[in-house]
Amino acid sequence: MTEQRTNSNNTTMSFGNWPSAISAELIASDSISIDESRLTKNSLYYIERRPTENGRCVIVQKTKDKTSDILPAPHSARSRVHEYGGGSYCADDEQIFFVNDSDQDIYRIANHQITRITNNKNHRYADFSYDRHHQRLIAVCETHDKSSVSNTIVSIDVTDGKISTLVEGNDFYASPRLNSSASQLCWQTWNHPNMPWDGNQLWLADIDGDSRLHNKKHVAGNDKVSVFQPQWSPDNILYYISDDTGWWHLYRYAETDSVEKSEQLTEGKKEFGLPQWVFAQSSYAFISNSQIICCYQRQSIKTLAILTLTNKPELTDIATTWQEFSSIVAMKNKICFVAASSLSFPQLISATMDSGGLSLTAASVIKTTCQIPLSPAHYSQAEVITFQNRHDQIVYANYYPPTNPDYHPDENETPPLIVISHGGPTGQSSTALDPKKQFWTSRGFAILDVNYSGSTGYGKDYRLRLDNKWGVLDVEDCCDAALYAVKKGLANKNHLIIRGSSAGGYTVLSALTFEQIFSAGASYYGISELTSLASDTHKFESRYLDRLIGPYPEAKTLYQQRSPINSAEQLDCPVIFFQGIEDKVVPKEQAEKMFDLLSKKGLTVAAQYFEGEQHGFRKAETIIHSLENELNFYRLIFNLAPRQTITFTGNIQTSNI
Repeated sequence: MTEQRTNSNNTTMSFGNWPSAISAELIASDSISIDESRLTKNSLYYIERRPTENGRCVIVQKTKDKTSDILPAPHSARSRVHEYGGGSYCADDEQIFFVNDSDQDIYRIANHQITRITNNKNHRYADFSYDRHHQRLIAVCETHDKSSVSNTIVSIDVTDGKISTLVEGNDFYASPRLNSSASQLCWQTWNHPNMPWDGNQLWLADIDGDSRLHNKKHVAGNDKVSVFQPQWSPDNILYYISDDTGWWHLYRYAETDSVEKSEQLTEGKKEFGLPQWVFAQSSYAFISNSQIICCYQRQSIKTLAILTLTNKPELTDIATTWQEFSSIVAMKNKICFVAASSLSFPQLISATMDSGGLSLTAASVIKTTCQIPLSPAHYSQAEVITFQNRHDQIVYANYYPPTNPDYHPDENETPPLIVISHGGPTGQSSTALDPKKQFWTSRGFAILDVNYSGSTGYGKDYRLRLDNKWGVLDVEDCCDAALYAVKKGLANKNHLIIRGSSAGGYTVLSALTFEQIFSAGASYYGISELTSLASDTHKFESRYLDRLIGPYPEAKTLYQQRSPINSAEQLDCPVIFFQGIEDKVVPKEQAEKMFDLLSKKGLTVAAQYFEGEQHGFRKAETIIHSLENELNFYRLIFNLAPRQTITFTGNIQTSNI
């Protein structure tokens, strides 16, 4: 384990109260997110989400000569299909099509002019392919009627906005992708109760002279096999990722002499795929017909690699300083991706391949998500640890020791520990340098970010561990992680905190209710009552709990038993809640009811509700208030700072403080 870093010139001060230059204001003003990179012949495009502009998603263009915003305010490129969105725009060198957040209609940017293409109050769009041959967009369409939501794949005439349905009849669709000659279209589909990572199907069809689909055929995937990122090679061969072997591997589908064949291209205990929470994720791209640049995870380590498509495909790792990769795109020899490490914030990278095609050259940083002006000595680096839970199963976590070159504790002191339960629960914690984590470690808190059973990146069996056990096994893993840290001398047993958002917030509330390990918790838009989530949530997740808990209402008793709100009398420690008022995934009423119950019980409790925020916080003011108030809450209840110095900010509700 990493020991606390000290030097002879720093000051002795108790954990949890170290002054830090990494302020909430600095994080909010200096941090953006980058996603959805796109390459065309002459430009690189990407989306910046900016907290200082109330979370506006701005399309940015990078040419050889300059970088510029091409989406002026108040427009924001964000899709709300499935509520989580993604795939919000497509681009070529003449025009860009995007979904505007406020009305969910499609607009075109051409010659610096913005033109509205569609005008439908009840439609949402995502995941575009532009069919230049037929002057149309092909996209996923989500239609919201008064009593139902339906999903289809549609064709949208870019000259008059006319919409025609191409594929319908299934609950969900994703990844409509045209080959380069616009003669074939592939797409994914799945039905309730599946989520896309449980199992989905990949389809293929020919496009006739009238732009209609015919000769539809099922290519890969089923209710128990998940397909991810279907994509056409430059020579019109269909590739995709599938977990048919228990691991997400790359495959190639081809028809030769009327014989259909799928060939597995990678092997081993590696994960090339991701859970499809959002559209248009990319973990591989074509450099040429014979080479793919890709990333994979083995255990907790992510690696960039080149897959050479010889008679026997060969995977060659690329040596880099990064440990996280996403949004990979390529065009001929040019490559772009988002990369990060434990010492570098996520950044958009542009590079080329060397003459041998097995390493990167001319790699340059186009944009960094965070510019905090501190040396690496201020950053706590993630350490991957493994431990055995109470069922003798291996569980993974990322440990961050308290780190600040200007302060150190008494040699006999152990730090307060914040256990993080990531969202999803089908998701994963990252080792990338994160200013919000450094906000805590630079003040003398340790962090243990747990990839509990059910997390992705460790194969299908690890994901399936959580089936029927959500609210039980994830909770036990987080509790066992905290106990492991105490046993190893990494945490103060009396200052154990658990925090999480969304599904992670549910794990927080369940851990505080059904176990007696933690002394405090923070729930960010967390779930406290499961039956309403099963009966009154958005379509995409409306059957998610069938697998995680059991079908509803058949398993109604389990839903009631695992709902923290029904056993609030067992919760006996301080909790702080943060909630978006416009959240459609977890309604604010859940936080309000929990606050009232705990307040009446006499517990120290606080809650803050944010106008204009949905499921996930985007505004700078929200980020500042939530971080500062969470810190003040811990300092107050653990007596880490004098009471008279602690001041809560914003419109916060408190009780018994």
